[in-house]
Amino acid sequence: MPALSTLLWIVVALALTGIYLSWTAGRLDRLHARIDAARAALDAQLLRRASVAQEVATAGVLDPAASIVLYQAAHDARQAEEDHREVAESDLSQALRAVFADRTQITAVREAPGGEESATELTAAVRRVPMARRFHNDAVRAARALRRHRKVRWLRLAGHAPFPLAFEMDDEPPPALTARADEAA
Repeated sequence: MPALSTLLWIVVALALTGIYLSWTAGRLDRLHARIDAARAALDAQLLRRASVAQEVATAGVLDPAASIVLYQAAHDARQAEEDHREVAESDLSQALRAVFADRTQITAVREAPGGEESATELTAAVRRVPMARRFHNDAVRAARALRRHRKVRWLRLAGHAPFPLAFEMDDEPPPALTARADEAA
């Protein structure tokens, strides 16, 4: 009888360990799915910001130098290869800050026909990028923390999924774009 109860305890311990490892692998899989969804949302917001910036740059309401700088940075961000995307998006953020450093350019956009809508859309796009990036990087941080555990590494619970990488870029919005929205709030 003692051998049977010992065997039963071993089977129960193995079953509980298997359930725990299965739960951990499932959790890691859900985190990777969350990263994929957050990356898709981030890509959509970055594309939207670049598209709206190009639209504003080609509207003819900015001075020619500002139009060229903004258009080129937005074009480069849209066309960037994945390896250079963070740099191109940071360059677009810097171009937006340079063009809208003071209120004269955003005022010119707002006063143009249909400009209020364009300015509102640009402000929304610029504000959503940091949030989308934060959601993505939070998901990456959680997956990395779980993947660092010994049991996950030794038992290869992550499978062949690549190690998640954060998206690091300069996403500081231009003060002139965010000032009006803050005043209205």
